[in-house]
Amino acid sequence: MRILLVEDEVMIAIYMEDLLADIGHDIAGHATRLTEAVELAERCECDFAILDVNLAGAMSFPVADVLSRRGIPFAFATGYGSAAVLPPYNAYRIMHKPVREAELMRTLDEAGA
Repeated sequence: MRILLVEDEVMIAIYMEDLLADIGHDIAGHATRLTEAVELAERCECDFAILDVNLAGAMSFPVADVLSRRGIPFAFATGYGSAAVLPPYNAYRIMHKPVREAELMRTLDEAGA
């Protein structure tokens, strides 16, 4: 599976890329800022996306809108707790940082990705 990773913290991005590789998935693209993430979401050929909620102070909800429009499943990842994901976006999958392998695998399975 090809995964779009939207994460602004370098160490977390490296961890997530390693975790995804360990369970047999490829990174289709990686963005660290909102504008870059929206542009990538519009053109990226991916099967699933993981979105950090807060990208250097900007919320990633516009990226979620693009992915939803394109029919690409995704999950939010946040270190701020579920309260950081505002309605209506809190209806989507939410993973809590640090994301553990079991949680990631369950999220991908639930998404059918």
